[in-house]
Amino acid sequence: MTGRTERPHGQALRKGRVSEAGRAYLVTFVTRDRQPVFTDIPMGRLLVHEMHAADREGLTKTWCFCVMPDHCHWLLTSECSSLSRVVGRVKARSAKHIGLGSLWQPGFHDHALRREEDLRTVARYVVANPLRAGLVRHIGDYPLWDAAWL
Repeated sequence: MTGRTERPHGQALRKGRVSEAGRAYLVTFVTRDRQPVFTDIPMGRLLVHEMHAADREGLTKTWCFCVMPDHCHWLLTSECSSLSRVVGRVKARSAKHIGLGSLWQPGFHDHALRREEDLRTVARYVVANPLRAGLVRHIGDYPLWDAAWL
């Protein structure tokens, strides 16, 4: 036993997971024990830096993101065939730079966008998270989000 608690069905959900280069995904990953690490804005900016690094390295094209206190939503197009590798890389590098080796819960949730889903509509939903959570009254007051259309 590794000491890690995981839902019994978690492995079953990952079985058969396939990602495609050139496909848009909405990815969500969560801090360990839902710790609100990113109420510290400089910590959140370190995570944002790593998402942008994936873009610069040609692994992703970021459409938008929103870093919430205890999780992150990232709308991206994967430019490689392994979404798991890209998300794992961002999580590992951000944990290293933030200085918390156990920053993230294992795994992530992903949703492959269907052809009929509009990127801008999904992006609006993503960046409105701080409003729905009651963190701010105006999205411009929240510092840890961005969208390609701005």
